[in-house]
Amino acid sequence: MNHNTLTSIMTISVGLAVSATAFATENGAPSTAPGVYGFSAGYMPPVTDVGAFSIRSSIYRADKNLDDKGDDKLEKFSQTVKSLSLTYINMTEHTFQGANYGYGIVVPALELEIDGRVPGANIAVVGSDSSIGDIQIIPYILQWHPSDNLATNTQLQIQIPTGHYDKDDTITTGLNHWTISPAFNVTYLTDSGFEVSSSFQLDINTENKDTNYTSGVEYRHEFALGQHVNDWTIGLGGFFYKQLTNDKAPASSNIVNGNRSSAVAVGPELSFFRPGLPFVSFHIYKEFEAKNRTQGYNAALLVSQSF
Repeated sequence: MNHNTLTSIMTISVGLAVSATAFATENGAPSTAPGVYGFSAGYMPPVTDVGAFSIRSSIYRADKNLDDKGDDKLEKFSQTVKSLSLTYINMTEHTFQGANYGYGIVVPALELEIDGRVPGANIAVVGSDSSIGDIQIIPYILQWHPSDNLATNTQLQIQIPTGHYDKDDTITTGLNHWTISPAFNVTYLTDSGFEVSSSFQLDINTENKDTNYTSGVEYRHEFALGQHVNDWTIGLGGFFYKQLTNDKAPASSNIVNGNRSSAVAVGPELSFFRPGLPFVSFHIYKEFEAKNRTQGYNAALLVSQSF
């Protein structure tokens, strides 16, 4: 098996099809969507005449909104985030420092609902929104192939505040601030077909000018471990998410302990690829140990193809 060629084709924008579970840490969840970089994270699509397109559909359901101690901040809480994202990536024949250069864009459409009550008070927290979310551009992707069994890439993502936002709304599809996200991804595939993939990303947020709130720097490590069996890859995936620095806001915002959020998620992951057919990937993750954010389940389906 030529692992380098096969896995390069398999990835077809899997690492960049953002599901856009997009609420800032200002409102208790990540600025960019976790659970994106699964199998073949170290590989970008191959160089082709047109490029690679992918569609990623996901649903996130949470029944907890937790404080810094892991206790419920809202009673009878429920939140649903449905997303459909279109990603385009074009890897080129241009090289830099031995790496192929590429670029891309991610356009998410979101449908959001939230419902809960403040503990000890008859105050409802209810809202919904549906529109295009914050678009991501990827001005550079650099792809290396150090060996047939190892692939790495680095990239820069810039999230633009294009989604709907109103500071008086309970929930919105836009964040009203920019996010700069450098990332490094790696995949190692043994001769027997066992895969280890990881992604390391920082989210650096600008100020929300309408609220004078700046969410802290966020770190995410995503991973996938699996065995290749013919056209299938079967295993486990997940992520570790942690906010590294405090949020900054006016005194009236009543930030508790810097509002640093964190969570861990893990669950089954499955992908299918056969030459000539689209690459398909599916996972279900359950979140654990969440603090200062929601906690729930995420399911995502990705279909992608190079042309």
